[in-house]
Amino acid sequence: MNRFAGVGRTVSISAATVAVVALTGVASGQIAAPPPRAAMTATASGLLTQPIADTAPNAAQLRRGQYLVAVGDCMSCHLREGGAPLAGGLGLRTPFGVIYSSNITPDRDTGIGAWSADQFYRAMHDGIGAKGENLYPAFPYPWFRKASREDDDAIFAYLKTVPAVRYRPPPNRLPFPLNVRFLVKEWNLLFLHAKAFEQDPNQSAEWNRGAYLVTGLAHCGGCHTPKNSLGADQSGRDFVGGKLENWVAPDLTSNGRTGLGSWSITDITEYLRTGRNARAGAGGSMADVITYSTSLMSDQDRRAIAVYLKSLPESSTPDAQQADAETMKRGAAIYSDACTACHLESGVGQPRFFPPLGRNAVVQQNDPSSVLHLILAGGRIGVSPSRPSPLSMPSFAWKLTDSETADVATYIRNSFGNQAPPVSAGQVADMRKALHLDTLRYTANSGDQD
Repeated sequence: MNRFAGVGRTVSISAATVAVVALTGVASGQIAAPPPRAAMTATASGLLTQPIADTAPNAAQLRRGQYLVAVGDCMSCHLREGGAPLAGGLGLRTPFGVIYSSNITPDRDTGIGAWSADQFYRAMHDGIGAKGENLYPAFPYPWFRKASREDDDAIFAYLKTVPAVRYRPPPNRLPFPLNVRFLVKEWNLLFLHAKAFEQDPNQSAEWNRGAYLVTGLAHCGGCHTPKNSLGADQSGRDFVGGKLENWVAPDLTSNGRTGLGSWSITDITEYLRTGRNARAGAGGSMADVITYSTSLMSDQDRRAIAVYLKSLPESSTPDAQQADAETMKRGAAIYSDACTACHLESGVGQPRFFPPLGRNAVVQQNDPSSVLHLILAGGRIGVSPSRPSPLSMPSFAWKLTDSETADVATYIRNSFGNQAPPVSAGQVADMRKALHLDTLRYTANSGDQD
């Protein structure tokens, strides 16, 4: 299910976009025809790569701002289906209600055309709008506040040059008292503690650049750090994985089973550049992050991100409960019938096309949401300048019952060197309902769809 399905994207209250380095492994099934929104994607990507003339009065600053808009993945959240680039209106589904992304084009009435550079900096740094109103932390100012004033000014200068669009997003859909913006002040007092980025003199310049990006503009923790009941990062659990939009944003630590322990720096940089490597493909919301952000970064910045991520200490994961033999037997039969055409009997896949399933970090996450999401709804690997053809996996919601889906998911999660908790039919039913696929339920007794 792509991010334009339904009302919009599901995020933590403290995550504005889907993470820049989700590193999601996707089991893809076939080369797909260009999706209907291909033209919109091309227009949005083109805006981020359009050359800026040397004759522009502040050409260097504008180029820097254009690049940083890509680094911050602004397009993914400020682009709605059928909308103009950066005009906003995408519904961000938080645990507390729907928040619509704002118009950040230079329209004076509905965008930021009347803003000053100081007002923009205050929004990026403190989450305060032009009229003094508190912005909801679905806008990732808790991370953006680490960006330098020079970078903020460059972003603002560039945004003032994009085509102005007169569009006012719908009102947020938050219940009382969450619709009272003043309450965000209390949230800020409790959780807004990040300061401007400071270099670590004990680390290399490359590591520091990666840290600046990952913990700042790229705001990877917005998705890859689990949240507490108030939508703030759980203390001491940075980058161990989070959940959003019925996907799991995987562990980015050095954990060898659920994280990046077995990935090399080259693996990570290739993934960020192309959306795929020999281990995984970028699916779910990460598909758009590849398209509008990491594929447009410089090789140096992608490597810096990889260097920083490889330095994260290993997370702890509980031992997985062993699946029973009968479940594995049933799951093996389903896998042989439905999955081997692309992923092969041994699960080795066809790297860079159909990702291998063995020792796959996403497959082995303790929470099976991503695996169930893919089996039920299918998925799409993001496109990039070097890999412009999308790959997709078809939906099996119409074909497999909840029990069959649970069996094959359990089999995949405990075969080919994988180890992860078994999946229950109840978990599948919950995911089917969350994805609004209740009507696509195969009934084994009748052979028909309900």
